[in-house]
Amino acid sequence: MPFHELIDETFDKNSSENYELSLQMSPYGFSYCVLDTIRNKYVLLRVKDPDDNKALTTEKTEEMISSDDLLSCHFKKVNLVLPSSKSTLIPSPLFDPEKKEDYFALNLIKDENDIILYNKITEPDAFVIFSIPGPLHYLTEKYFPSATPCHHTLPLIDQTLHSSKDEFGLLVQVHLEKDYFNLLVLEHGSLKFYNTFIYKNITDVLYYLFGVYKNMGINREESIWFSGRVSSYDELYTQVQQYIRNIKFTIPSGNFSFSYVFNELELHRYLNLFSITSCE
Repeated sequence: MPFHELIDETFDKNSSENYELSLQMSPYGFSYCVLDTIRNKYVLLRVKDPDDNKALTTEKTEEMISSDDLLSCHFKKVNLVLPSSKSTLIPSPLFDPEKKEDYFALNLIKDENDIILYNKITEPDAFVIFSIPGPLHYLTEKYFPSATPCHHTLPLIDQTLHSSKDEFGLLVQVHLEKDYFNLLVLEHGSLKFYNTFIYKNITDVLYYLFGVYKNMGINREESIWFSGRVSSYDELYTQVQQYIRNIKFTIPSGNFSFSYVFNELELHRYLNLFSITSCE
């Protein structure tokens, strides 16, 4: 199983009560980072991806958690990010927690063992309703009972809104996961468009992306920002660059910094994991 680890020499397992732990769990990856809350600095990152791009089984995920002695420490706070392609936004004035299943069913199909959860979003004033596999929900309650399960759009929207306030004109944000991507369009801190698209190849991504450009009349001189599973040497980047020149990567920002051991890391790939500490 591919494993990647970055550790600052100041990290001390015995000081875990001064650390904030953030985890991201999905069938396609397990990762976590540690924030030193005294210095407000990230000092550790561990990433464990499945072999041969296969989905992680519940048993394998539990094995990774139970065998990692660091995860058994007592932390000051634990944050939990649960990426999911199935989500929908509901304006707060229309939201009733008792009807979360009904809201979900209006746009999405619930699998047999799915659990429906929701989170409050400050900007825009809305709730995100999403589903996760039941076995994964069981693991989060068993090993991280103090953590509130958060959909990945919480930190994603928060970071994108922050970036758009200083951007002239529209800002287009593309966040890529293994088999789906989120597309957001913002204007001066206001969310104009949000949707999730399932894709099988780069052609699918380009089709949906430029379809939104056409329908919304977006000028290709506007900035487009990437995060998630994309790099400057990927085919997607190269293809988009043929049509849009102003391409940027969304870097995690907030009341924190990074140890020098992260200097060579593509921070945008872990945007949601690092940014969840900024979401209240």
